[in-house]
Amino acid sequence: MNRREGDGGSRRNADAAQDREASAQSSSPVIAAFKVFQQELDTKHDKHERLVKISRDVTIESKRTIFLLHRVTSVPNAEDILNEAELKLDAVRQKIGQIAEELRGEDIFQFHRAFTGGIQEYVEAASFLHYIRHRSLISLEEINARLVFMKSEKEDSEGPADALQPGGQVLTFQVSPSDYLLGVADLTGELMRMCISSVGNGDIDTPFQLSQFLRQIHDGFSYIGNTGPYEVSKKLHVLRQSLGKVEDACYALRVRGSEIPKHMLADVFSSRTTHMEPEEGVV
Repeated sequence: MNRREGDGGSRRNADAAQDREASAQSSSPVIAAFKVFQQELDTKHDKHERLVKISRDVTIESKRTIFLLHRVTSVPNAEDILNEAELKLDAVRQKIGQIAEELRGEDIFQFHRAFTGGIQEYVEAASFLHYIRHRSLISLEEINARLVFMKSEKEDSEGPADALQPGGQVLTFQVSPSDYLLGVADLTGELMRMCISSVGNGDIDTPFQLSQFLRQIHDGFSYIGNTGPYEVSKKLHVLRQSLGKVEDACYALRVRGSEIPKHMLADVFSSRTTHMEPEEGVV
């Protein structure tokens, strides 16, 4: 009987000690401060994950737009494809509007790595469409001008800037110069593929236009040198490979174009491209 009373007393003492410790922790300024830190870190992590998911959607839809644009070399009426691609890019911009909403009031550079891949892919798709329409390179200012969104306070929905409504709030997203440069560097690979498709369809003028345009882009990146982002120097090698393949195609067309039937030009160029392909892994 005395042993039971002793055990009960020890339990009560332990419970009382735990209550005193919990009470001390709840009133401790250190514990309260760390709880605030925990909430801030959890909020930042959740926002980072949401940005990663949105960026993944932007990347997927941008790639689909690029695949669609490659069909312009094989259809009689390219305007329908260009209009469809523009609609797809409008949907991508709405996704970027969600990124702008998530970043409202935040330091963009804290979350930059979460969405930079999607933004680069969007720049690549937008610049590819712009080149097909205008045969020129889209500027950073033109890209940012399309990334202005309207968030309605009543409907809590986003729309393009040209649909502004009274009482709405304007959201903007600014593509960084580094994301723009990296997107343009990726564009060169798509232009090289466009050159292959053009040759296959008997178009012998487009490869020479692409060669001149790629040379201008290469010269522009050469001026940057080692002062630009680290990723630019890595992609510059791929840019040079794309330029070399297009120039090789132009050489074959200029020297042997009159000897080879148009339907065989693509085979000649493909064999030359395959011969250079093992160098792709060099960095």
